[in-house]
Amino acid sequence: MRTLTASAERACATATPAPMLRVQWLGRVPYAEALRLQDDLVRRRQSAEADDTLLLLEHPPVVTLGRGAHPEHLLFAGDELRRRGVEVFEAGRGGDVTYHGPGQLVGYPILLLPPAGRDLHRLLRSVEEVLIAAAADFGIEAERVEGLTGVWVGREKLAAIGMRVARWVTSHGFALNVSTDLSGFDLIVPCGIRGRGVTSLARLLGRSVSLEETCLSVTRHFSRVFQMPVRGPEDVRI
Repeated sequence: MRTLTASAERACATATPAPMLRVQWLGRVPYAEALRLQDDLVRRRQSAEADDTLLLLEHPPVVTLGRGAHPEHLLFAGDELRRRGVEVFEAGRGGDVTYHGPGQLVGYPILLLPPAGRDLHRLLRSVEEVLIAAAADFGIEAERVEGLTGVWVGREKLAAIGMRVARWVTSHGFALNVSTDLSGFDLIVPCGIRGRGVTSLARLLGRSVSLEETCLSVTRHFSRVFQMPVRGPEDVRI
């Protein structure tokens, strides 16, 4: 396992020290295993037994259904998806249906929201800000679309966001298409939105993009936007 050299911008000093953020790269993790890990971290964070944590990983091919998912947004039956090597899970997060696969950077923030930050709309906008800034590091001008959650380039979605908050601890999170095989999205109506497409950093740039360089960018901007210094370079591994 190699250790990345990750620089994180420090929050301005205040009378109360900023909470520290542990960032961990987990590699390729089956979706069910990631759910179990999140559930455990959420429980431990609620009881102050764990730090605020940002899990970064990728999944084998999987379709996940949010609490707002509509059956018609799955374009193939579950049995057919499994025959194609794609798992199907009810995720327990907000949002509709989405696809995860290799080459997609998935981030699961397990954070105890401070009393001043207990605004779910603000939480989603902050995650969007992180991903828009990360895209800018690659020379890509991404943006929000009024009324739609996520990050877009033109009419194509670059990153999806679907989160859950329980006792003010967050879980689930975002999925940024880095070098993802976008044909996986042909199995669904992504996020239940018709008439729009999906894209990736690699497709937009016309070159390969590594998860390693994307992890570093996302970590840096997450630290800045949420004003949470990363505990140390040793916490970001790939």
